[in-house]
Amino acid sequence: MGGQSGKGSEQAETLAIRALGFVAADPVLLPRFLAITGIEASDIRQAAAEPGFLAGVLDFILAHEPTLEAFCAETGIEPAAVGRAKQHLPGGDGRYERST
Repeated sequence: MGGQSGKGSEQAETLAIRALGFVAADPVLLPRFLAITGIEASDIRQAAAEPGFLAGVLDFILAHEPTLEAFCAETGIEPAAVGRAKQHLPGGDGRYERST
């Protein structure tokens, strides 16, 4: 049980929660995130418990290089670590469909 993937999943979830906090605290990013996801600000906590939501947060960060750079600068996390973390989350295995 547990093992390496369990630890990777926990670390990925922690990183994604930090990313969600980063987005939620930004007055420009939050409305864009809400518009893209279609959720209301009041529903973020509930949505965060849904499978795939945290991978979607990381997708949002990864989809816009300036946002990724700002998140990484603020947190000290390497950009490649954000992509790796997404792969450890439900829905983050590359089968996620991006909208262009």
